[in-house]
Amino acid sequence: QVQLVESGGGSVEAGGSLRLSCRVSGDNYDGYCMAWFRQAPGKEREAVAAADTTGDISYRDSVKGRFTISKDNSKNTLDLQMNSLKPEDTAMYYCAAARGGYSAHLVTTQRMDHFFSYWGQGTQVTVSS
Repeated sequence: QVQLVESGGGSVEAGGSLRLSCRVSGDNYDGYCMAWFRQAPGKEREAVAAADTTGDISYRDSVKGRFTISKDNSKNTLDLQMNSLKPEDTAMYYCAAARGGYSAHLVTTQRMDHFFSYWGQGTQVTVSS
């Protein structure tokens, strides 16, 4: 099976930046739709960014212009650069993978988390005001 391990979380003041990295092992991620999800206490899990097998990239509206998802193909990692962080971004962030050619746009606009079979353990992001 594929294994996903997130890193890069931490505590930062509002307006600051963090870069999350998801290390993928057990398989090459180019056969999967990859995404970053987050879940804050008391709230539903939501996708913030996705990169699908066609090369399409999509973002949740609330993070557009602030977050950037990217793949480092040489290292088989999925990264999430988060700039201009807000307290509302505070959540546990998860890397996830889905095999099946799912649309990045759909992942970030619809409830698609149930299609993702592989999940990391999460990395905490805390943004103080």
